[in-house]
Amino acid sequence: MINCPHCKNEMFVGTLFCMECGAQLVFSDSEFQSNRDIEPELSQDLEAQAYTNIASYPETSSTSKISLSILETGEVVPLVFREETTLGRVSDGQPIIPDLDLSPFSAYEAGVSRLHASIRQQEGQVVIVDLGSANGTRINGIKIEPNVPHTLLHGDVLTLGKLKIQVLIRGRN
Repeated sequence: MINCPHCKNEMFVGTLFCMECGAQLVFSDSEFQSNRDIEPELSQDLEAQAYTNIASYPETSSTSKISLSILETGEVVPLVFREETTLGRVSDGQPIIPDLDLSPFSAYEAGVSRLHASIRQQEGQVVIVDLGSANGTRINGIKIEPNVPHTLLHGDVLTLGKLKIQVLIRGRN
């Protein structure tokens, strides 16, 4: 067991975020340590679960290169790519809706904007762009600038507002 450095809540080893206060639990001596460096079996377990659960989305199971694992629920959502996929939440009377509605994952309560971010494949890489969201986007705990593409790697943890999502990329090196 490990203790959260902020609220001292006791958590299981390998937990990325405190369930009580939401603080990140994987750190190096001087700065945040990417979840790419944590125990390999954790990432392998998540990846295996992701591609097992992806079968529940038959229309995308064989074509989806990128999936998003909602950390709180463990649900895995495959992304079907066109040129760009927008992430956000839907509300009544909204004229433009996101490609992926995160409302079923308590997006409103977590502070996800209606059009929060977009994910696209660009020059052989997967990138995310914060679309000027009210509560910001973080990659592995580091806040990103709005309207600037940032590269995503397999295992990265996105935080949209307070909603934590792990990026799973099929065919990574």
